[in-house]
This record gives sequence, structure tokens and C-alpha cells, in this order.
Amino acid sequence: MSLIGVFHQSSVVVMDIIGSLVTFIAPLWIAVIFGVVVGWAWKPKWAIDPNNYSWTQFFKFRVPWNTDSDLQSQPGSSYSTSSGSSESEKGLKCVVTEHDLRYLSKLVEEKDGGPAWIQMMDRSTPTMSYQAWRRDQESGPPQYRSRTVFENASPELVRDFFWDDEYRLRWDDMLIHASTIQECEVTGTMIVHWVRKFPFFCSDREYIIGRRIWDAERAYYCVTKGVPCSSMPRHSKPKRVDLYYSSYCVRAVKSRNDGQLTSCEVLLFHYEDMGIPWEIAKLGVRQGMWGAVKKFDPGLRTYKKERDSGVPLSRCANAAKFNTKVTADYVRSVEDSTSNLLETENQEDSSDKPIGRSIPKLLVVGGAIALACTLDQGLVTKAVIFGIARRFGKFGRRL
Repeated sequence: MSLIGVFHQSSVVVMDIIGSLVTFIAPLWIAVIFGVVVGWAWKPKWAIDPNNYSWTQFFKFRVPWNTDSDLQSQPGSSYSTSSGSSESEKGLKCVVTEHDLRYLSKLVEEKDGGPAWIQMMDRSTPTMSYQAWRRDQESGPPQYRSRTVFENASPELVRDFFWDDEYRLRWDDMLIHASTIQECEVTGTMIVHWVRKFPFFCSDREYIIGRRIWDAERAYYCVTKGVPCSSMPRHSKPKRVDLYYSSYCVRAVKSRNDGQLTSCEVLLFHYEDMGIPWEIAKLGVRQGMWGAVKKFDPGLRTYKKERDSGVPLSRCANAAKFNTKVTADYVRSVEDSTSNLLETENQEDSSDKPIGRSIPKLLVVGGAIALACTLDQGLVTKAVIFGIARRFGKFGRRL
């Protein structure tokens, strides 16, 4: 009888503990959910960029479903191409320079001195193969390197395919707007305006991109990077991405079928600061990479058929033919140069990160505690949850 009484008393104590835990966990969970929702829904511009903030507006809601018509109706936005005056052409020569060629060539030859690349994907189709790598810098967003090989495709066709913004709008689901701001018919340098669509929890992103092509004996070094542009003022929506680099080298390689130089290789190097935590960005890239990449090949084959049928070139595709001719020896001499000013500039840009895009460590760890205590799935589940929280806490300190 006494044993039953002790057991009953122990059960009462356990129920009291469980009740106390529930009383503690429920408000914490509500606070965590509320904090995450508010963090994504509200955008305190005074904290992100106090110098350029208009204090007549204190908080702005993000609207993730902007359309191209909304962008065109914004005051101060220019969607017409600037006239090709001599002054603008001189200014364009400073947008993408030989330093950019030096940086890209070192990346192509893996002589940039950065961390080792970690392979993250190796996929193929009958007419295309794709490999991807990633590396994390001590400061700045994660960097990606990929190698795509198209069977039975010329370097010129692939160059035009990726340069043709008008055609890209047909096969790239993420690109919702593309226009040319300025161009130079001497060097082929262009400044273009892009708006890309992001998932529902994140607003669209705007890019002002400077780009230029160097032709090194049919090896095309295509530099595209984020640049400032005084004629395109900032707006609260869409959010502008300042740190953006997505450059590649297009050249002929031997086919895996017959060993002849009938295939085309694209070595791409990409990184950008989209204004979201880098760990979340890496997860999104890893999950959506192949879904985006596998659209390249059918898009390229359709593009080739249209070109073969005599469809006239678009303005952007025609601009790809205006490039800077150099020799392969010149590119090798550039690679051997000891200075790397562009890399220094990128590190300086990455250090000027917006405030308030990191996840507070207390919020992450508190949410992990609530989740671990709520789920009764054993020690392994709790260890995984706390491991994830610890990882997020580490990158929160880096931001």
C-alpha cells in the first residue's frame, strides 16, 4: 500500500513538472514565432542604412509579390537606354577593367590564393554535364564554382546564350525584368538592370550589373559584377544587391563522345550578398541548384534552333560580339601579375555589410531549447537540434 502511495506521489510530482514546463514553453514558442514573423515582415531602414533613410517613414512592410509593372511605375526609375555619347563611353571604360580580367583569370586557373573548393554536386544528362563546388571565406558570403560542359555547342553560341537578356527572360524563371542602362560599342562594356524573383519569404532583389567580354583566341572571359549607377536611385522595393560577382570563362573542350573539340566548357564563379543569413542562403542554393541548372541545356538547344532558322539577333546578343580582343599570352601574363586590386576591393565591400541581417543568437538558442524540450524523441533528436542551433550561433557572430 505504501508503494502505491509513493508511486502516486511521484506521478503527481512528474505531472507538476510537466505542467510547469508547458507553462514555460508555450510563451517562449509564441515569442519565437512572433519574432521570426516580425523579423521577416518588417524592414527598419533607419537601422540598415541610416544615412540614406527617409525619416518620414519609420517602418516599411516587405511585399514579396512585386511585378514588373510596379517597378516601371516607381518615380525616378529609368528603363530607357542611355545615349552612346563619348563621355559615357569614357566612363564605361572604368566600370569593368583589366583588374577584373586578372581576377577572373586567376580564378579560372585556381591561382587566386583562396581556400580549397569543396565539391557539392556532380550531375549529367546525355548532352550536358555539371559539377559544382563551394568554399567559405573568413569574411564575406560563400563562393561557388561550377563547370558546365555542353556537347555539340560552339563557344560563340554559348557566349551569346548567357549574354542574351531578352532570351534569358524566357528560360530563367527567377529573372522578371532586364533592361540595358548604358553600353559602349568600342569595348562592349554594358551596364544592365536586373530584377530577380525570390521565394515567398523574401522580397525581390535588384541588381545593377557592369559586364564586359575579353576574347582570348576564342576563350571568352565574361565578367559580370555589381556596380554603382547614379542614374538608378535606390528604392525600398526591390532591395538592391550591391555585392554581386558572377563571372565565367567560355571555351572549347574535347567531347566525351568522340574526343574532338566540339563541346563547350563554362567555368563559372559566383557570390553575392542577398541580405539574408548565409547559412539559409547556402541551404537554398543546395536545394535549388540542379532545378535551375537543368534548364540550361533545353534553353540552349532551342536558342540554337532559332539562330539556325535565321531569327535576328537581339540587342544583347549583338552586343556580345563587341568585345576586347587579346592573346592567350596576354592572359597568361595577366595571371602572373602579383597585384590583385579587385580582390582587395571585394574584401572591403564585404566588410561593409548591413546591420541587422544576422539572427540574434538568443532567439536561435531559445527556439532550439523550446523545440528540444517539446519533442520527446530521445537524445539523438535533441543533439541534432542543439547542433543546428550552435552552428547558427557561430555564423551569427560572424555577421
